[in-house]
Amino acid sequence: MGPLFFIFGKLIRFILMFFLIFIIFGKTRLIKGYTFNQVIIFYLTFNLIDTVTQILFREVYRFRYLVLTGSLDLILTKPYHPFLKVLVGGIDFLDIIMLVPYLGLIIFFAHNLPGVSFLSIFSFSLLIFNSLLIATAFHIIVLALGILTTEVDHAIMIYRDMTSLGRFPMAIYQEPVRSIFTFVIPIGIMMFFPPQALFQLLPSSFYLLSGMVSLFLIFVALWMWSVALKKYQSWGG
Repeated sequence: MGPLFFIFGKLIRFILMFFLIFIIFGKTRLIKGYTFNQVIIFYLTFNLIDTVTQILFREVYRFRYLVLTGSLDLILTKPYHPFLKVLVGGIDFLDIIMLVPYLGLIIFFAHNLPGVSFLSIFSFSLLIFNSLLIATAFHIIVLALGILTTEVDHAIMIYRDMTSLGRFPMAIYQEPVRSIFTFVIPIGIMMFFPPQALFQLLPSSFYLLSGMVSLFLIFVALWMWSVALKKYQSWGG
């Protein structure tokens, strides 16, 4: 029964937010220039990226236990890369069920948008992949912090709180919040750029910016992981 309640809870939360958007658009036709279909796609894109991230990186939530008990020692001595265990070793198959309605609704609402083309769909998919690279970097940084400070839960919660800003278009936030959470903390690049590409509203230079940011964060995350491993004191050390 536990898994059923888990899925049911996610569905209820998703539906309540969906109807909140519907109620808002009952009072106005546009939000910062975006239509109902476009705002829904922003919300669905956030849920898609967030769900895929949780499917892949659920093991990160259990990393603190490995550090505190010394179980990380056993993982580091294995012949395969430790990321296979501490990053993607606990794939949550329950969340895969949630991908079906998200993908189906994205296709439905995108179909009702004017001007959607194969190129815009390809651009949207490419930037979704780029968003997952950024999410991967964030989770590797959390793993590094887990070794250095034995603190994982709060870091993950901060990450989730920040990404929740991407449920809606970044245009609804005032400056400097909008710029900070787009270019300094790249939540906007993760959640805002893919729908913008689908709507054919994203400047071409921002594609290059997205790729540079994701590669830079991956580099920083791997560097932090390397530093953390050098400072790691194994069990009994």
